[in-house]
Amino acid sequence: MRPTAALLPFLLMVMAIMTVPTLVLDDQGLPRYRHLRAELGELRKSNEELVREIAELKSEIEALRADPTYIERIARDELGMVRAEEFVFQFPPR
Repeated sequence: MRPTAALLPFLLMVMAIMTVPTLVLDDQGLPRYRHLRAELGELRKSNEELVREIAELKSEIEALRADPTYIERIARDELGMVRAEEFVFQFPPR
């Protein structure tokens, strides 16, 4: 076996030992991977919150379309409406 043929695997191993840590610890390596993983977790959490909010809004839309009691409650609470036969008493604040 020629000396250069035995030297080639050794040189490849030395080069790999020097290159791999540099690539892993580089800004585009392991730190970026950790940052992207954390960002993915935040985005998944945000997505779950948005899915819950969408479900709540859909149920509210359905109630506004079909539930007269819900519509009356909204009209009373948010718009201050009363029925014609009702009296409203307003007292000054203390």
